[in-house]
Amino acid sequence: MKTRRQVGAIAYRESDMDGVRILLVTSRETGRWVVPKGWPMKSKRPHKAAAQEAYEEAGVQGRVRKKASGSYRYPKLLGNGDVVPCRVRLFALRVKEEMASWPEAAERRRCWFSPEEAASAVNEPDLAQALRDFAGGLRKAGPAVEPPSSPAGALDRTRSVVS
Repeated sequence: MKTRRQVGAIAYRESDMDGVRILLVTSRETGRWVVPKGWPMKSKRPHKAAAQEAYEEAGVQGRVRKKASGSYRYPKLLGNGDVVPCRVRLFALRVKEEMASWPEAAERRRCWFSPEEAASAVNEPDLAQALRDFAGGLRKAGPAVEPPSSPAGALDRTRSVVS
């Protein structure tokens, strides 16, 4: 069976107090912890599509790197019951804004984790390793680009308390 491709974002922030923190969201179907991800978008380059997924699924925007920071594979359950192998290319997104409301806020929870906590929280071993590798090589990633323009209705830039 042909491997399907997806794009995803490793949404992160850094602070002197907490160090590197990675944002995970719950999946809609099972409630497990995942990174924001989705199918490629014909109208957007892969890193921009990953940033769009981070906005839609996690309500964050920031600077996304053009070069993928890693990838992982997992079996994707489709709506018709089929399972297809997927490879997700991951793009680092340094979070600058966290919205109080976003398109999938009613369908998902979001939470900040240390890199090791994030790796332990996800079910996919390849994703766990990609998160560890990302944290270890954070400074070696490629140049960042400006975030995508805000979608209509996304003007509420109130910082939220993340549960």
